[in-house]
Amino acid sequence: MVSQGIRRRLGLVALVVGLSLAAGCGAPEPADRADDECSPFAAYLGHDGEKVTLYSSITDVLADKLQRSWEKFSECTGITIDYEGTTDFEKKLVERVGAGRPPDLTIFPQPGLLASMARSGALQPATEQVVANVDKWWSADWKKYGTVDGKFYAAPFTSNVKSFVWYSPKFFKSKGYAVPNTWDEMIALSDKIAASGIKPWCAGIMSGEATGWPVTDWLEDVLLRTAGPEVYDKWVAHDVAFDDPQISAALDRVGGILKNPAYVNGGFGGVKTIAKTGFQEGGQPILDHKCAMHRQASFYASQWPVGVKLAEDGDVYAFYLPPVDSTKGKPILGAGEFLGAFSDKPAVGAVTAYLSTPEWVNSIFRLSGMVSANTGSDKTLLVAPIDRLSADLLTDPAVTFRFDGSDLMPPAVGVGSFWRGMTDWINGKPTPTVLSKIESTWPD
Repeated sequence: MVSQGIRRRLGLVALVVGLSLAAGCGAPEPADRADDECSPFAAYLGHDGEKVTLYSSITDVLADKLQRSWEKFSECTGITIDYEGTTDFEKKLVERVGAGRPPDLTIFPQPGLLASMARSGALQPATEQVVANVDKWWSADWKKYGTVDGKFYAAPFTSNVKSFVWYSPKFFKSKGYAVPNTWDEMIALSDKIAASGIKPWCAGIMSGEATGWPVTDWLEDVLLRTAGPEVYDKWVAHDVAFDDPQISAALDRVGGILKNPAYVNGGFGGVKTIAKTGFQEGGQPILDHKCAMHRQASFYASQWPVGVKLAEDGDVYAFYLPPVDSTKGKPILGAGEFLGAFSDKPAVGAVTAYLSTPEWVNSIFRLSGMVSANTGSDKTLLVAPIDRLSADLLTDPAVTFRFDGSDLMPPAVGVGSFWRGMTDWINGKPTPTVLSKIESTWPD
């Protein structure tokens, strides 16, 4: 292993140092540098030669960055992290666990799947060190998503913010528009833009079998701003029905934008083009000033063409979706991943402990493209302005974070009837009909 090599080199260096000192020479620098490089990992030593398997839905460029983020940890501890990412994650994970060959570690993108694995007895409770790390560096909102039936299983990993409205700062400045701070200001701005002959909003919800999910985010964001986090939690848990008047009112408020022919769909056509427009293309008319605003998550940053400047004074940027009711606080809708263990091997415990620290988060910040809600991380390491804005919101003590509701609901609803129902709603079905149908699909 590399760490053995490091120790052998250190041993040789020590011998040379002793001989050099005897000859009156100064100590060479390489030994000091090697010690300094590995000193942050001293708490994770004692597992040289061990291999830990890690399974995830993260692929391609981000998977490469993940593997680079723990290279120094592996080099210094001798623990090999054998990473595998797949686009067919949920199905294959269930198959592997059912066949008795689970990975040592898994990055869960949905708390619902995490909970089902914990309740089946397959998942190991978090170690004391991971619990201590999470209590120190994450909010209680984040910890509860890794908690199942009162027992904590999985540390928060990376995260994203969904409560964003994308716009063009250059366009706003040229027209004298100000970023709205309240929902009423946003609607007044929408009316002003519409009166100028430009559609204020553009949207796209087509996403293959997942078509409709962007509208679920709209509803969740608005519900947090109108009914508040407590009602939101009850709705996700089905203690508040899908066709409850509070849910209907929130969806109708969304309709005041997405189903308003004066507001949408800039650059594409009328309201019904929303269901035929890919979510990746949904905000692109902002670049041509055919629409002014597009509500979408922080990860939409990757959809803008190369060369587009993403900054407060750039071609595009994003602002926080403003509150409807100031008494409901400052809610943030988002999503993220959680690191859970199927094995209680000591080497697995060392990896989970390291990956729940600010030090690991800082390593991923340096590589760019991922954000975390870890409050101990160094946000100055984030290069992209939208990443810094996301991290500021995620770690703001005044913020109330709530996880994407459709990811928390039973799959038959969250990634089934909810997605389909929102597509039907965009295509003209009335709110009561759509919500009643979704309600009828909730499992007993």
